[in-house]
Amino acid sequence: MKAPKGDLGTEITASLVVFLVALPLCIGVAVASGVPAELGIISGVIGGLVVGAVRGSTLQVSGPAAGLAALVAETVAEHGVAMLGVIVLGAGILQIVLGVVRLGRMFQAISIAVVQGMLAGIGLPLMFSQLYPMADNKAPGVPVENMAGVPGLLADVLTDRQAMTALLLGIVTVALSFLWKKAPGPVRRIPAALVAVGIGIAVAALPGVEVKTLQVGNLLAAVQVPGAEQFAGLAEPAIITSILTFTVIASAESLFTAAAVDRMHSGPRTRYNTELVAQGAGNTVAGILGALPVTAVVARSSANVQAGAKTRLSRTLHGLWLLAFALLLPQVLALIPISVLAGVLVHSGWKLLAPGEFPKMWCQDRGEFVVMTVTTLVIVATALLEGVLVGLAAGIVLAALRMSQTVIRQHIEDDTAKIVMAGNATFLRLPKVIEALESAAASGKPRIRLDLTGVTHLDHACRNQVEEFTAQQRGRGLRVELLMPGPGAAAGALQPDERTQGTLPAGSASGGAAEWGFERGAFDPPVAATGAATAALRRTPIPDTHDFTAAEPMATHPMATEPVATEPVATEPVATEPTPGVEWFYLDTRPVPDDARHGRPS
Repeated sequence: MKAPKGDLGTEITASLVVFLVALPLCIGVAVASGVPAELGIISGVIGGLVVGAVRGSTLQVSGPAAGLAALVAETVAEHGVAMLGVIVLGAGILQIVLGVVRLGRMFQAISIAVVQGMLAGIGLPLMFSQLYPMADNKAPGVPVENMAGVPGLLADVLTDRQAMTALLLGIVTVALSFLWKKAPGPVRRIPAALVAVGIGIAVAALPGVEVKTLQVGNLLAAVQVPGAEQFAGLAEPAIITSILTFTVIASAESLFTAAAVDRMHSGPRTRYNTELVAQGAGNTVAGILGALPVTAVVARSSANVQAGAKTRLSRTLHGLWLLAFALLLPQVLALIPISVLAGVLVHSGWKLLAPGEFPKMWCQDRGEFVVMTVTTLVIVATALLEGVLVGLAAGIVLAALRMSQTVIRQHIEDDTAKIVMAGNATFLRLPKVIEALESAAASGKPRIRLDLTGVTHLDHACRNQVEEFTAQQRGRGLRVELLMPGPGAAAGALQPDERTQGTLPAGSASGGAAEWGFERGAFDPPVAATGAATAALRRTPIPDTHDFTAAEPMATHPMATEPVATEPVATEPVATEPTPGVEWFYLDTRPVPDDARHGRPS
């Protein structure tokens, strides 16, 4: 992979900017995940050299992400650091498989409310968990405990000078992260996290200042290749569940980040399946080395775009700079205060939480707001996987309810109780349908007319209920007229002795006033009319687009070049209202056009 000569300088500059952004994030995410800082750097190197070299997303930058820190910390606490490699390796292989079978875009089918709720559910616990390292303390445990312990933490800080100093450094870091975008242009190009790290190193070096700093060892010594004992853990359901959770969350975060990065530039678009394979390759290598999982990261990606990068060279080189720094200058990392890194992650958690998205979603769509809020709360109260599953279920229920919009109108006309239905009739609206049917039966009228021609979708539950009701009422001696949505969905509407009764009223040929009665079974052969009914229902070719009126003196013959005069045809008067005891069913007698009959487009 080689960038154009004219862009080489820009690509190198962009890679250095991304490196400066990624360095504190890699270390901070590792500390928040409960693993050695070296593993965070190794994952950052893999994100650059492995994922960055694959042709998926041109400008997206990958590495250890704050969004997975809570999940990794929970996994490490439950299964140990040694099992982390097997879990990440399994997730990487699954990602490759999903990309090869071209399921990369499957993750785009997830409701945006669930995604935003998931990110908020990750960000909120991350913020509270990092408040403790900001004060050189250890977090109690699960998110609820961390939130409940904040008052006690503040009380301890007030009586501990070291904790107070560390907390002030963390607060300065958070403030810089929020305010740095208002700095002058040239200064703003330096990442805020790097400036905070520099300030923290300077303060920690002052005489009399004692704060906890990063403990860094040998990079190669931190590598933990999984052994037979770790692979034996694949027989445990909990490990398989963790692998699936890592796969879903890491893939979703990476591909949604890719969509966001694509909106930042006008260059080549992301190839989702290829990018998923690239992420899988990165996680496979990370798993073999026992490092943190790799995902796409918005902060690094946006820095890459803003620095003017145009090719994959910048994101690949940033991995090289991380590797060189960790190998050549590891002693510098030991000078960084932990509270500063915690402050960087508090800011990252706030961005994931994105509190402004909740009122915005409330104004745009209150149903989606409920889905988003439920997803966030369940993640905070339980765990990431459970929260996402509940959010997906809530989104599906919301979509089903909205798709099942059924309008039912009821009225009495003479001796007939009429029900007209329109929209989507599904089992979710079955109580409403049953109520309407029972109301018609209780009206005491001898005739019931059920008009379902306006229903666009009639599922099995509603169809079965309507048919059972029709059969029951006919068994009681009532006349029931059932008009189904269309020939393809026709159900038993006519009684055997009523199929050829009645006459075709004037004006029905054009379809304007015709009513439709369909036989049971969409493909039953038509019943031939006989006698007078045959004459009344004779087939007359009438174009769909022709609009006949009572006074139309001229018509144009299809083969003529001039108008041809036509005379009105004398017909015997026919009744326009049914006589007592006669059931009317109007059938469409227009021939099917050749194009439609043979399936050719008109």
